[in-house]
Amino acid sequence: QVHPVESGGGLVQPGGSLRLSCAASGSSLSIDNMAWFRQAPGKQREFVAVITSGGSTNYPNSLKGRFTISRDNAKNTVYLQMNSLKPEDTAVYYCRAVVAGMIYWGQGTQVTVSS
Repeated sequence: QVHPVESGGGLVQPGGSLRLSCAASGSSLSIDNMAWFRQAPGKQREFVAVITSGGSTNYPNSLKGRFTISRDNAKNTVYLQMNSLKPEDTAVYYCRAVVAGMIYWGQGTQVTVSS
């Protein structure tokens, strides 16, 4: 069983930055893809970024240039650097880890962008 735990959320002003972390513990197997999703109130969960075990990344076009995903394989930890934040980035951000074909979700961390 893998337990992703997110941290780093909070309140930030428009134009500010935040760095989210997700530590995935509980498995002796290597973690394949690690990804971030987000869900705003009243909306469906949407894809934010993904990184493979080899370091390849992908983002939706709408977030390219502002968000950066990275990982530390030794720590089974993934990061999401978010810059130039906008009010529409307000959401609960979830970490997802894939291990041996199984998907594990974290509980989420709230990000609020407001003045």
